This record gives sequence, C-alpha cells and structure tokens, in this order.
Amino acid sequence: MAVSAARPRILFRRPSVMPGFGLSLGFTLVYLGVFVLVPLGALALNAAGIGREELWALVTDRRVLSALRLSFGTAFLAACVNAVFGLLIAWVLVRYRFPGRRFVDAAIDLPFALPTAVAGIALTTLYAPNGWVGQLFAPSGVFGPFFGERGLRIAYTPIGIVIALVFVSLPFVVRTVQPVLEEIDPEIEQAAATLGANRFQTVFQVVLPAVLPALTTGFALALARSVGEYGSVIFIAGNIPFVSEIAPLLIVIRLEEFNYGGATAVAMMMLLISFTLLLVINLVQAWSRRRTGHGA
Repeated sequence: MAVSAARPRILFRRPSVMPGFGLSLGFTLVYLGVFVLVPLGALALNAAGIGREELWALVTDRRVLSALRLSFGTAFLAACVNAVFGLLIAWVLVRYRFPGRRFVDAAIDLPFALPTAVAGIALTTLYAPNGWVGQLFAPSGVFGPFFGERGLRIAYTPIGIVIALVFVSLPFVVRTVQPVLEEIDPEIEQAAATLGANRFQTVFQVVLPAVLPALTTGFALALARSVGEYGSVIFIAGNIPFVSEIAPLLIVIRLEEFNYGGATAVAMMMLLISFTLLLVINLVQAWSRRRTGHGA
C-alpha cells in the first residue's frame, strides 16, 4: 500500500482588494478614540472625582430615579411598538405594489431630515387638549367618554412621550428590516403553503426567523435613539417632575443650576444602563443568528 508523502503547505497571504489596511485601521482607531472614547472617558473621570458616597446620593435621588425610569420605560415601549409596526410597514413596502407606494417609502425617512424640535411642536399641536387629535379624547370628545369622566390626556403625559419616540425611531426598524425582506424569495412562502403550512405558520416559522436578526438590530437602534431623544420630547412631555420629566431634560436642568455633579451622575447612569441594554441585545442578536444559521 503506497503512502503518499506529506507535502509541506506553504501559506501565501492573499493581497487585499482594498490596500492600506494598516493606515485604515489606524485612522479608524483614532477617529473612534477622539469622537467616542475620549468624551466617554472624560465623563467617567468626572463621575469618579465626585466621590462614591456623594455619587450614590445623587444617583439614588427620587427625582433622578423617576426621570431614568420614565426615559428608559418609554423608550423600551416605543421600540417594542416600532418593532411590530415597523416590520408590518416594511412587509407592505416590499411585498405589495399600490398607488403612492413611493411616497410612503420616502415619508419613512422624514424623521431623519425633520428637526426634532419641529416634530415636537407639530406633535404637541396635534395631541394637546385643544388639538385636532387631542380634543377627540377630551371629556366632550368622540372617544373621551370611553376613558372616564376626565377623558384621556395625551400631551403632557408619558403617553405623549411614547408617541414622540415612536415618531423619531420608526425609520430605524423599517430601514433595517426592509433589505432583508427584499432578499427573501416569495417562492419560499409559496413552497411552505404547498407543503401545508397556513399563513400563521408561514409568518412565524419561515419569514420571522429569517428577519429576526435584522429586527433585533432595528429594535436596538430604535431603543438607543429613543433613550437620548430630547428635542421632540420636551414640547409634548410637559416636563412635570415625577410625572413627565425625562432624564436628558434633568441633565439640562442640573447644568442650568450649575450642579455639574448632579448632571454628571445622571449622564453616567444613562451611559451604564444604555451600555448594559445594548450588550444584552447584541448577545440576543448573536444567539438568534447562530440559531437561524445566519451567523458566521
């Protein structure tokens, strides 16, 4: 039995199509450090200089906890709403052809171009108690009696905050999911129907697993955008402490009071909570990609 001699393998480094890896990597690290890591590091140093006991007292203040709870709670709720309806909008834009489709597709990007302050003023005008939509939910309005004697107040409440956050973060979900849906061949859905799957099974066992990683990314982007939103929220929130005061506004108030330690404490808490949430979402996204076979 002939045994073939083992030949030494010579590894050659393939030339890159885009040369200059070292220069590109260096520019990336410098850019990331100057514009991201240095400001965050300065924030951490300022927080460390306050002192552990004083920092803990500033962070555990009732007003601070209420503002953080409201900011992250409304941001999470808005991201969940956009995850559902953003997926539905992306599905309609990809799978159906109808008059005005291009207009609807272009309108999705309007929150990107529209100044957030303008969006806040427009939403407040609509949902204020005397606005076009708000008056419908007033005690004497069409829908007001369904919510009791006082009706439903939308503006200047957490409900208005959620509406503003849904408006500004919707494009992140739609534009993240839409390209993935375009890559899914409709014949896969037809094959599933041929094999006996109903529409519910086709959506949740064929389509949804394929778009789940992109949907998770869109959810994370919408959540991150909503947590730091300021311009569109301050007009419709009412800014009432313990009711509708968001954490970014509280930071501005502390700065106007020259309470730099208080502003730093709130900003540091927002940074830590946001980083933890994004880390968890990224872990879930990586798990979903491995589970669906899209990860490498």
